[in-house]
Amino acid sequence: MDIGIAQPVANQDAPADVIAKHAEDLGFESYWAPDHTILPVKYSVDYPGGRPGDPEPEYLWQIADPLIMLAHVAGVTKTIKLATGVLLVPERDAILCAKLIASLDDCSNGRFLFGIGAGWNPEECTILGGDFEHRWTHTKENIAVMKALWTEHAPEFHGKYNDFPPIRCYPKPRQDPHPPILLGAINNALSLKRVADWGDGWMPVIQSADELAAGIKQIKGFCAASGRDASRMDYSVFGIGDQWKTKRDIEALGKAGANRVIVMLTPGAKKDQLKAELDQLRKTLF
Repeated sequence: MDIGIAQPVANQDAPADVIAKHAEDLGFESYWAPDHTILPVKYSVDYPGGRPGDPEPEYLWQIADPLIMLAHVAGVTKTIKLATGVLLVPERDAILCAKLIASLDDCSNGRFLFGIGAGWNPEECTILGGDFEHRWTHTKENIAVMKALWTEHAPEFHGKYNDFPPIRCYPKPRQDPHPPILLGAINNALSLKRVADWGDGWMPVIQSADELAAGIKQIKGFCAASGRDASRMDYSVFGIGDQWKTKRDIEALGKAGANRVIVMLTPGAKKDQLKAELDQLRKTLF
């Protein structure tokens, strides 16, 4: 079982390079960076990670760009995988995103994991050019564009959201054929079918190991129906707050089918606090 860590806020008080290097030295498998380019002052839906009516966590509008942070981390680490948890795909230009990710994967010697999502905030998505009402359709097309740019010499594309003649976009990712695409998706049939149809793995926020096992069973069924090899799927569990921070939690998720668990570090904690937190997690989880 691999264990990764997610750092909600990376800044000068809690530098990503220092925290990720310490995590690597302790044996953590992956370092995960979140994504919110902006957060509107006013929006029309509740933050899904809390109780209805509660304000959003302050760290949501303090997040640094994840691809910049991961490139910074790549320069001071050698083995730890570099991951987005999650990148909001419909809120980014597909061509530019493909270029940045291929460059990051190349310069890190193939260590990037592409955790993706479609977002939950209508105003944020719209301001950044996404089609919120059809955000997973938009996401699917943007990912198709990226795959073409990563695997073909001079692809062209003609879709609803992307339309371009043959172009060349280099470097290509170091990983063949491209970094794994892990869908941060809820546990329902439509989301799980997306994973089976065009994803490389599932990265849910769940409440129990039984919920994970049920979702994996559905994905395997969808893969069998479409002829995909379900054994090649990545099953990662993303922890929110204090989730999955005991050895018992990790063992239960492993038995349910997870190959990776990502635990969240304390939002807003400073460098020395985070290093001490990592030290304690190492003693508790390994």
